[in-house]
Amino acid sequence: MVSSSVVCALVLSFSPTAHAAMSDINASQISLPVIKSLEVPRYKRVVALANGSAEIVAALGYRNILVGRDIASTMPELKSIPIDESAMQVSAEAVLSQHPDLVFVDSNTTPATALATLKLAKIPLVNVPSAFTLADIYAKEGLIANTLGVPKAGKKLEAEARSLQGKKTGIKVAFLYLRGTASIYLIGGPGSGADSILQADGFIDVGASTLKSPFNALTAEELIKLQPDVLLLMTKGLASVGGIGGLVQLPGIAQTPAGQHKRIVTVDDSLLLSFGPRTVPMAKALRVLLIAAAKS
Repeated sequence: MVSSSVVCALVLSFSPTAHAAMSDINASQISLPVIKSLEVPRYKRVVALANGSAEIVAALGYRNILVGRDIASTMPELKSIPIDESAMQVSAEAVLSQHPDLVFVDSNTTPATALATLKLAKIPLVNVPSAFTLADIYAKEGLIANTLGVPKAGKKLEAEARSLQGKKTGIKVAFLYLRGTASIYLIGGPGSGADSILQADGFIDVGASTLKSPFNALTAEELIKLQPDVLLLMTKGLASVGGIGGLVQLPGIAQTPAGQHKRIVTVDDSLLLSFGPRTVPMAKALRVLLIAAAKS
């Protein structure tokens, strides 16, 4: 849940002016919801290499059984857990040194030689599905909870994920995926990931409603047709185009209500499309900021 103090801080940090109405959700502002089911897990030493799996184990209430994690699991609550990857490659030696009785992996866990070494050591490897929508979160969290033998905790975490049901606002939002340093300028469409969050939050994702692909080239013609009230970006994406000043110079931005009033909301890159336990608290905070931006 998003605490009242967090929401208050987010609203206070949002300061509409005549020049810009921009706000940001930092990953440090969104706390990890932790379940307490009092169940005893069937595993005692878990290495979580699948993307987001360490966060899920911690949210289920069993951070104490984590002995290793992937390099992308950077949230403060996991700081003391050793990282078992170097340059995104799993170190079989590091994993074996932690004497795990279970390892979570996914389709991106490499190299194959490291996984083969772990299999030879007869360590159980469990493949965790990737999550690209809110609905995917249920399957991912459920698999991890059932593997650990803590189904009650899994059901409680699933209930948290299903609690996101915002009333329709009628506000039109466009998700822009920008990486200016790599000349990547895209408008999110159906399947971008952001569309499932915006829909559950009660907003109209104009890209998902109109465009055909998950990510579409940002052109002046397309953006002017969409006429978004607010723009949603990742924090580093906005920085990569030179901030608000650079953003409004991109084709079509200044010809939309969002661009004219500089109504922009950004979310930490590691958080917006993470689709894990912090997604719902983030989305609830995002709803507050998007509504405030649209009113500015």
